[in-house]
Amino acid sequence: MSTQNEMAIRRVVISAVVGATIEWYDFFLYGVVAGIVFNKLYFPSHDPVVSTLLAYATFAVGFVTRPLGGVIFGHFGDRIGRKSMLIMTLMIMGVATFLIGLVPSYEQIGIGAPLLLLLLRVLQGMGLGGEWGGAVLMTYEYAPKNRRGFYASLPQIGLAIGLCLASGVVALMSALLTNAQFLAWGWRIAFMLSGLMVAVGLYIRLKVQETPEFAAVKAHNAELRVPFMDMLRRYPGNILKGMGARYIDGVFFNVFAVFSINYLTSTIKMNRTEALLGVMAAAVVMIFTIPYFGRMSDRISRPKVYMWGSLITAASAFPAFWLMSQSGGNVLLIWIAIIVPFGILYSSIYGPEAALFCDLFDARVRYTGISFVYQFSGIFASGITPLIATALIKSGGGQPWQLCMYVLFSGMVSALSAWMIGRSKPASDLPAFATPQVR
Repeated sequence: MSTQNEMAIRRVVISAVVGATIEWYDFFLYGVVAGIVFNKLYFPSHDPVVSTLLAYATFAVGFVTRPLGGVIFGHFGDRIGRKSMLIMTLMIMGVATFLIGLVPSYEQIGIGAPLLLLLLRVLQGMGLGGEWGGAVLMTYEYAPKNRRGFYASLPQIGLAIGLCLASGVVALMSALLTNAQFLAWGWRIAFMLSGLMVAVGLYIRLKVQETPEFAAVKAHNAELRVPFMDMLRRYPGNILKGMGARYIDGVFFNVFAVFSINYLTSTIKMNRTEALLGVMAAAVVMIFTIPYFGRMSDRISRPKVYMWGSLITAASAFPAFWLMSQSGGNVLLIWIAIIVPFGILYSSIYGPEAALFCDLFDARVRYTGISFVYQFSGIFASGITPLIATALIKSGGGQPWQLCMYVLFSGMVSALSAWMIGRSKPASDLPAFATPQVR
């Protein structure tokens, strides 16, 4: 790789990681706060389980609107270019998150409070729906073919950094403020910080050039009029396999990063700050393990790493929740129960995932394809997971084993899907401007 190419891909990687960090910080800050603040301020109820379920329902709405954002921004990303869509999605996400920090409570304006929260959550979902696909595409399409797994895994680090920041900021506010202060205004600061972060992200993204593969599509006037319809016509099997592979990612992440905080504080009676610090520590570890498994997928094969990663990661839910429930409140044991499965094993899925999905589509429909696969599957894989987890824990009388069985089921579905992906030739091998046959 020439020095000029190295500088270009370095700039692209920094842009993708910074942007993805901001987007995930915004999105998961909502998830972290939903079960500890929004259930009290925006969804008051005599039954704490009901108010928590309502708060998580608005969390799920963000996942429902993500496919719409993925289709819209994927369409224009495949027709106009990746760069312009990345700038637009960053703006939408950042402004929506900043405004969430300003929404009055239910006590102040009544039903208007949860309705405003819902509207901003919809905008958050649409912004992230277009962001993820563009960020990973920039690195994937710039990278040498034999290193695409590694480079496409680097924007995935943004999830770990964003989660770390979201958990860390909330934990800091929880530690420095009284519970009354935190509920009154402390949590709002975390959302309003997004405005500053967006300004930095936009400055970096404006300096990035379009990807070589999409430039080739433009040079040959090979853009499709409606990429979404072409994707459905030519890649129906790849879409289904990709969504199946995504299942364990969404379930496992939301069980450990979102639901576990509520489980530890309400069922195990752990201090909220200590629970958040455990998730934050796992996110720090993930920053290093995600690129490790991305590189491994270049050496071994992405479907194989993903298949075994799905099975092992899913099975780890059993010892993890056993250790939490039997810890007697021991903070170190609980942190181990979070860090090992979430910080290390989960990366065997999330590291290779971006390149695995990019391999499923050619360059003319790739933005649309990977956005749709990732975001549409997120409705059932991610969005409803906190709701299912809350219901299963209640059904099990506070015991987590029904939830662990659900996690294991999702891992088996994903492993089978990854195995099926490995049996077919990657669509990414097609020239960027070719007219491939129906698959």
